[in-house]
Amino acid sequence: MFKSILVPIDLADTDLAKPAIATAATLAATWQGTVHLLNVMPMTPVMLAEYVPADFDAQQRETAQEALSIVARESGIPTERISYTVRQGGIYHEILEEAAKVQADLIVMTSHRPAMRTYFLGSNAGHVVRYAKCSVLVVRP
Repeated sequence: MFKSILVPIDLADTDLAKPAIATAATLAATWQGTVHLLNVMPMTPVMLAEYVPADFDAQQRETAQEALSIVARESGIPTERISYTVRQGGIYHEILEEAAKVQADLIVMTSHRPAMRTYFLGSNAGHVVRYAKCSVLVVRP
């Protein structure tokens, strides 16, 4: 049923992603599916561009790729069943784009406990749930 599972990860808080990765690993093992880890890097603000090295985005991408490779190794998912990628842009937009690219049947993501501000402003998880073309499982830590 779930052959392609996408797991967005915030590398600033990998502990938060552990429940989502564990859930995705169980589902992938059950359905002989694959897990795709995703990290979305924010765009470098134009106002900061003149103060950072010319290859700043490339350095950030390389660092994120290395961190994702560590997360993938530590997940316990066999290497032939896990992949990872880094995208740059708006978080929920890039999650939805990557879900379409990998033809995800399911997106498994964690979300912080709801706070009053998320009820008014919305959250990335909320946007993904509303606009994804596949099922979305939000795991609470």
